[in-house]
Amino acid sequence: MTPGGGRGATRVLVLNCGSSSVKYRLVDMADGRRLAGGLAERIGEGDGGRIVHTSGSGKPREQSHLFPDHAAALKAVAEELRADGLGLDAPGLAAVGHRVVHGGTRFTAPTLVTDEVLDEVRALTPLAPLHNPANVTGIEVARSLRPDLPQVAVFDTAFHATLPEHAARYALDRAVADRYSVRRYGFHGTSHQYVSRSTAALLGRDPAEVNVIVLHLGNGASASAVAGGVCVETSMGMTPLEGLVMGTRSGDIDPAVVFHLHRVGGLSVDALDELLNRRSGLLGLCGENDMREIVRRREQGDAEAGTAFDVYIHRLRKYIGAYCAVLGRVDALAFTAGVGENSAPVRSAATAGLEGLGIAVDPARNALPPQGPRLISADHSRVAVAVVPTDEEFEIARQTFALVHRSRG
Repeated sequence: MTPGGGRGATRVLVLNCGSSSVKYRLVDMADGRRLAGGLAERIGEGDGGRIVHTSGSGKPREQSHLFPDHAAALKAVAEELRADGLGLDAPGLAAVGHRVVHGGTRFTAPTLVTDEVLDEVRALTPLAPLHNPANVTGIEVARSLRPDLPQVAVFDTAFHATLPEHAARYALDRAVADRYSVRRYGFHGTSHQYVSRSTAALLGRDPAEVNVIVLHLGNGASASAVAGGVCVETSMGMTPLEGLVMGTRSGDIDPAVVFHLHRVGGLSVDALDELLNRRSGLLGLCGENDMREIVRRREQGDAEAGTAFDVYIHRLRKYIGAYCAVLGRVDALAFTAGVGENSAPVRSAATAGLEGLGIAVDPARNALPPQGPRLISADHSRVAVAVVPTDEEFEIARQTFALVHRSRG
């Protein structure tokens, strides 16, 4: 087997292991090309598993697979890559980069994986019980397949580790909060980092000179205030439940609602968890969490869809205004992720009437179909309004390769 991580190696395999899926991409960092990628899904869910694989810019190929566990799925990924001459034993592979959801306060930058690091990531499981275990499994399997290859953990929370104490700390009893690691961590960090930097590039400016509000709007949604490339505020908190209205998550809510539903409604802790994370947000408001369908129903006069859309936009506008206050000077507002990149009605409604904050969108530019990073602000807008497609896999590859390159000396 060819030793990994050599000086001439420029390829990075990115693995994003979810609870029942593995998303992957092979990137050549010499020129940023996507060499291959795909998705293995329905892991541990019986005989309905499948893998969808694409080599370069070719057509996807799909195969049914039985995936009893992540080890089986990752071995299938390795076989798909090998069939294209891009296997884990092919020359040129520099490292494997892993998405890890929660790094706590311990991991604030990309980290080379050792046995000790893996133990510490496992210890963070109470903060991300649905995600960190799958992330750990992915690392373990990749290490077993290529024990000679550098493995790098890139944490969703790391970009938000720069939050000042007054933004990160809840107004709870200090001793209780510290004992149980209760603070604001933030998530979607690789996306916010990538988009804030890409927005500065779109403006032809150094990220250190630009203040950006990033709106990552997908089924999960979060906002961040980035001052000169440094995150100073973000909407998600100790968990991804805080902040904006999302597809199935409530976002901000009076915590006493939980006590009320427990005492008066008799809901258990598990039932409340299920309600707030999986049966609330847009789904709870109108029975639908696909923004395209909500917009369609709203345009046809559906009252529940209209209310859901209005609640979503109201919360979004509150955060835009708050982050203008946090930053003091805003150079750009960037929309990203599935809804942010594709929903012109959401972008239009979220920015309507914000001319007093220097934010104005050109309707014709906003209505154009997705076409890569672009400005949609009106000519007279003091704040640049941009649509910037996110690329979390590339950001993980970039951070992984940079760390491995530095470690070589």
